Amino acid sequence: MPYDAVFVHHPDSARYQFAVHHPFDPLRLTLSQDLLSKTGALPAQLMMQPSACSDEETERLLRLVHRDDYIGIVRQLSSKAPPQNVIAQAEQYGLGTEDTPYFEGMHDAAAAIVAGSTAAADAVMKGHAAHAYHMGGGLHHGFPHKAAGFCVYNDTAITIKHLQARYGARVLYIDTDVHHGDGVQWAFYDDPDICTYSIHETGKYLFPGTGFVYEKGSDRGFGATFNIPLEPYTEDDSWIESFQSTIGKVAKAFKPDIIVSQHGCDAHAFDPLSHMYCSTRIYYTIPKLIHELAHQYAGGRWVALGGGGYDIWRVVPRAWALVWLAMTDHPLIAEIGADESSRRGGAVPTVRLPSSWTEAWAAQSPVPLPLYWMDDLSEVPPIPRRAEIERKNRDICQIAVQDL
Repeated sequence: MPYDAVFVHHPDSARYQFAVHHPFDPLRLTLSQDLLSKTGALPAQLMMQPSACSDEETERLLRLVHRDDYIGIVRQLSSKAPPQNVIAQAEQYGLGTEDTPYFEGMHDAAAAIVAGSTAAADAVMKGHAAHAYHMGGGLHHGFPHKAAGFCVYNDTAITIKHLQARYGARVLYIDTDVHHGDGVQWAFYDDPDICTYSIHETGKYLFPGTGFVYEKGSDRGFGATFNIPLEPYTEDDSWIESFQSTIGKVAKAFKPDIIVSQHGCDAHAFDPLSHMYCSTRIYYTIPKLIHELAHQYAGGRWVALGGGGYDIWRVVPRAWALVWLAMTDHPLIAEIGADESSRRGGAVPTVRLPSSWTEAWAAQSPVPLPLYWMDDLSEVPPIPRRAEIERKNRDICQIAVQDL
């Protein structure tokens, strides 16, 4: 009998680590999964480890998006001591940079992430589960010919190509990372059967400098690309209003066979790599709404992936755990929702994280760990330009979906 959801974990994805002090730290996966385990929300029967892929199958998957010369360079730079002539070529392929340095074992670790994301897609399309969550996936900046923004292989675009090639699926891609999902957008920019939607901080001020509202697709794909570039210092109410006022219209118009969502959680006020001013409220709202849309428009078929998120202690574990709680309709998600509804006046949250989790990690954390699932909003001072920011965001949303 199929389960409603499966949690996909490939142990080799933990090897995807650029350097000790690099902001992309795989410890966030361990912290998030441990939080779910200590919450009692991750029973063994819902966990799935992907089967080992043959070299031929790995190559087939990578070639859905990436060029052969790029894959070859990644392989060679993954050795313990790459040849000097290969090192000399690294930067033209986006590797060896401050953002995306190469490291020993890079190819195998990045390929494991691809394996996890495509296995999640297969589980849904084969009917093993209605939903699948691969927390280790969501690397959305990689291009056919180069790495970018901490992303070596674009597992997200590969998964969508795989869904299209193997199952003939129309895919709605929803990207809520604070950085524009550029690698995925450009991979499908002229494809009318793949709809990409990205809500992010405007590229006027933030990497990768794209994702403007006028980017709508090209040729036959015109009208299948949607971007919601929000103003810096956008707060919860405006972010949620922007998302709710646009994504439902997109899903209704496109009528997908499956939704693939990327859950970067770097729009939080604590995140060091953006200028947004949101709290965990948006990370409670996002998966609940996508879950509803999946059942309303895609027969329930939904694959969720991880993504960015660089406050790995205070933000990422809670935000990513909330995806799974919403995906599985865990009783805790209703409890958190009731608490949120009752404290609009700014009251302190009441639904606590398991003390076993905070006690287990407190000594390693460089900052005090949160005690509650949701943020105490009194700790986040309001932005003085709130009204102006909200007005600009509303204008952008109207433009983005004006043709629907």
